[in-house]
Amino acid sequence: MYDLIIIGSGPAGLSAAVYAKRAGFNVIVLEQNPMSGGQVLNTYEVDNYLGMPGSNGFDMGMKFRKHADDMGVIFKTAQVSRLDAAGEQKKVVILEKGKEQIYEARAVILATGASHALLQVEGEQRLAGKGVSYCATCDGAFFKDKTVAVVGGGDVAVEDAVFLARMCGKVYLIHRRDSLRAAKSLQDKLFACANVEVIWDSIVEEICGQEQVEAVKLHHLKEDSRRELEVDGVFIAVGLHPNTETFRENVPCDEKGYVIAGEDCVTQTEGIFAAGDMRTKPLRQIVTAVSDGANAVYSVERYFMEH
Repeated sequence: MYDLIIIGSGPAGLSAAVYAKRAGFNVIVLEQNPMSGGQVLNTYEVDNYLGMPGSNGFDMGMKFRKHADDMGVIFKTAQVSRLDAAGEQKKVVILEKGKEQIYEARAVILATGASHALLQVEGEQRLAGKGVSYCATCDGAFFKDKTVAVVGGGDVAVEDAVFLARMCGKVYLIHRRDSLRAAKSLQDKLFACANVEVIWDSIVEEICGQEQVEAVKLHHLKEDSRRELEVDGVFIAVGLHPNTETFRENVPCDEKGYVIAGEDCVTQTEGIFAAGDMRTKPLRQIVTAVSDGANAVYSVERYFMEH
């Protein structure tokens, strides 16, 4: 039986793993994907991590993993299918789907992050990977000198539009409101791009195309008018969806599915802790995820002392 199981290997999970080893815990990290790092791997440039401006996201993720490896953290690629938090001595039992492997620990840190939200419009799923993308840094190079649309108005959407403007001939940023939610510094970069056009007060009703994306159908909300915009690709950046479905029977979540936990990462289920993007928090950034990893382990230490 382990002292601690960490589920997820993004910045929060990797930070927790390092702090857990420093605390002397017998810890294992269960990761769904064979490559650690989470969403940071798909970030072209990280410009706001203290002391590391202009970092490549992939390289940063690899450095995080190497730190954990150097500490001797054990990793296992595993699809978690069930979490049993009812036991007292064996606080948590984890089953790996289809292989009947059981992992037991005195405590668990959930750090499964969040996934990109969908537009839920006609053509989105059918053309996924055929011009519809959720990762500009992953797929932007396929659209060199072409026309693309970015859907959203937050930091990620604006960052994607700026990134794509470097290689695409034309970039449309489609936003349902008349102002952006992104940080002012990002907006300044956006409006400085001569080949970026913002389409305000509009939503995408359909993504059109046979074998590839050919156009999007837009609905202008204030004018109640509709038009078709020819594009070669659509990059969707409309928010995140917490990866908490497996655990919602064990830990209380809010109406959006985020695990309810404060800055101490303590959930309402004894022995279960939540760190990173999958917990309730006002800001989801790499730096806050890394901070969560440290706070979660500190809370685990206190939990062990009290039990």
